[in-house]
Amino acid sequence: VSDLRASALAGPLDVSRSMFDLRSPPHRFIKRYDSVSSVPSSSSSRKDSQGSNRSLDTITLSGDERDFGRLNVKLCYVSSVEQIWITVLHCKDLSWPSSCGENPRICVKGILTLPKPVHFKSSAKEACNDIEFMETFVFAIKLQSLQAVRLVFKIQTQTPRKKTIGECSLALRELSSQESNHWLDISPPSK
Repeated sequence: VSDLRASALAGPLDVSRSMFDLRSPPHRFIKRYDSVSSVPSSSSSRKDSQGSNRSLDTITLSGDERDFGRLNVKLCYVSSVEQIWITVLHCKDLSWPSSCGENPRICVKGILTLPKPVHFKSSAKEACNDIEFMETFVFAIKLQSLQAVRLVFKIQTQTPRKKTIGECSLALRELSSQESNHWLDISPPSK
């Protein structure tokens, strides 16, 4: 068993042990704990979105933290004719499973989550770093109905087989006649 009291006075790298020595002066404890240079990265940890502690080394290597790409869309609501205009512009830095092949064909499926959902789909494009869709979809729906729903996008491969490889969504609470531009982070598909 090591003596924690003796190690509390050791060098600045002994943060994990000195934290438990309650007899050391409080200012020394705070100074050591706050100093980034004194904490070895392998013993550092942070809380993830589920609230559990994981080491920084684990976080950088884990699959759920990797970047799945971003989807660029524009939204506009034309109140005079009660229409929502949804423009799917780009899909950037998309990653897909190797099982989908080197250059699968990708499309974006959209869903307005109304009581009776409204579905639409872009044309399929060959996967690359910046897939350009530039397609606009127009639906006649009352603004009050839209403000309580979400617009969900599913990124799908069409070849070799149909598969959802990512998704993203946004709330439609603040639709207006002023066109809004959104970059949405794509997440792994929910089970």
